[in-house]
Amino acid sequence: MSTDSRTTLLNLIATHSFKLGDFTLASGQKSDYYIDCRITTLHAEGGRLSGLVLYDLIREILPNPERIEAVGGLTMGADPLVSNTASASAWALADYNEIAELSDALELDPDERSDEGPAPTLIHGFLVRKAEKTHGTGRRIEGFLKPGAYVVIVDDVCTTGGSTITAIESTREAGMHVAGVLCLVDREQGGRANIEAAIPGVPFHSVFTASDVRAAHIAQQKSR
Repeated sequence: MSTDSRTTLLNLIATHSFKLGDFTLASGQKSDYYIDCRITTLHAEGGRLSGLVLYDLIREILPNPERIEAVGGLTMGADPLVSNTASASAWALADYNEIAELSDALELDPDERSDEGPAPTLIHGFLVRKAEKTHGTGRRIEGFLKPGAYVVIVDDVCTTGGSTITAIESTREAGMHVAGVLCLVDREQGGRANIEAAIPGVPFHSVFTASDVRAAHIAQQKSR
């Protein structure tokens, strides 16, 4: 994962998504801070970086990343993460193919070519509704749906892990295998333990913790 991408994303979250104050969270808990990651993930650069960082995590940290066919999560916090991660995989494949075509056009010997490695695979996207539609197909999962496929669940902020677990359960009920769970920010309030208990043996990774974001936010305030 690019350190620059990760650091820039952290600073964007600290700037746009982190607020100090008196808040009541969706879980009902009280907090002296609030993190609304959607402000960052729907920001043009923030969305791009979120997709790149999550895509890199899938490729570099999860076991057997080549078998991952899709990424999904509960609407609407996961929506921009899903679309941007899917787009990141498409750009990675396009770049790989462009380099391969250029190498062929230049008729480079195998020893002169850069180490391209295996071709990236496309990672499609799906969204989990909070309830089944009462019209049309009545589906709870929109987008990619393939029983037996290995997929990754993503979420923007994990507090108690409830929304992430809902997405996991719906995905498994649809016949897909959850190969990993990624969270942009872990609030460190029990979500990680609850998610790991709900899906034993499946790796959970957070890009940042709430402590990381708070520290970056405070550092920005002091530098002004």
